[in-house]
Amino acid sequence: MKAYRAQLLRFDGEGQALYESDGLLVTQAGSDGVQRVVDAGPYRAVAPRHPGVALTHWQGRLIAPGFIDMHVHYPQTDIIGSPADGLLPWLENYTFPAETRFCDPAYAAEVAHVFFEELLRNGVTTALTFATAHPASVDAFFHEAQKRGLRMMGGKVLQDRNSPDGLRDETEQSLIDTETLIRRWHGKDRLGYAITPRFAPTSSQAQLRGAGELAARYGDTWIHSHVAENRDEVRWVRELFPQSRSYLSVYEDFGLLRARAVYAHCIHLDADDRALMHASCSAAAVSPTSNLFLGSGFFDFGAARAAGMLHGLASDVGGGTSFSPFRTMLASYFIGREGQSKPGLSLAPSELWWLHTGGAARALGLEGCIGTLAAGTEADFVVLNPDAIPLLARKARRAQNLQELLFALIVLGDDRVVEHVVTA
Repeated sequence: MKAYRAQLLRFDGEGQALYESDGLLVTQAGSDGVQRVVDAGPYRAVAPRHPGVALTHWQGRLIAPGFIDMHVHYPQTDIIGSPADGLLPWLENYTFPAETRFCDPAYAAEVAHVFFEELLRNGVTTALTFATAHPASVDAFFHEAQKRGLRMMGGKVLQDRNSPDGLRDETEQSLIDTETLIRRWHGKDRLGYAITPRFAPTSSQAQLRGAGELAARYGDTWIHSHVAENRDEVRWVRELFPQSRSYLSVYEDFGLLRARAVYAHCIHLDADDRALMHASCSAAAVSPTSNLFLGSGFFDFGAARAAGMLHGLASDVGGGTSFSPFRTMLASYFIGREGQSKPGLSLAPSELWWLHTGGAARALGLEGCIGTLAAGTEADFVVLNPDAIPLLARKARRAQNLQELLFALIVLGDDRVVEHVVTA
């Protein structure tokens, strides 16, 4: 059993922040070797229940749930910050050439190592991740995650048309490879497999149908793709799938909407689409730095909330411009405030934090597992040091309540604030 004393941020099941200025978090390893939270709350109340437990005291620090990135491309680590005129030119000029290199297992392993170093340096303890069309890229990702004992999900990209040589896969073989990888990695230690059509335009109907059949056969896997990121893409999908009501409906038509189905962006949806997302328990991975960088549009947080649509935050590196959850939360605040293309709203700092922790866990179908530091959850957490940045330290000392403290961290924080990352 281990105990950690510091300021403590947790969330209840409804996403309400629970804060202790002097808190205690107690964890214990289970029979599977995974550390889980056994108790948390005010130090004065929790400490007497665990006498004699070795205590780590982080004076002036804040313990919070590890951040969860709902959508990221590990093979795009090296193309972050590449200039482009928009999504499709960016894919053609940077993304596809970079991803062709992942046929080499050694190169895939090298990038996977760098990718996980960046995630952990920024306090991200779980991510739903694209690999490439090459099975070797998936093995490299899971080997590195397993070595570090992390809860991670990922999968081989399916793309059998409208894709360049070196990435375009063969329909039947792509589905065989996917099932082989599911059996190899899904449910092993803290790992989960995601069936991953790149996006509707790069998969034939036969490939999408096969992906849907795999999703039905392996019902506790994830489904991971993109939808309605920009208007050019939406028009292209309408030309390729004229029989479907909308871009999102393409995935419904092939059995790819269900719990644990996660779709990045979800910007250009209508009310029927949002109702469909809610009814199917599918989730949106909101990717604000990517959407701003590529000029894709603005996610409508208010409409998503009104529809009861599951959603959480994502970096979308390398279209996204930072691995940092602080940058993602700040960009989400900006996008929420935008009021020309949709009604604007101000997202509370605690809600932004929830969408990158417990809310993201709920959207991923991992509620009760990670993201809140509630008793029984896996003990993935970060230790944040507001004094790591002089201006932040000055601002944090003047915070009169939790919302002011969290917003100071969101606006002024970066990887320097992440002092320790503890994983279960």
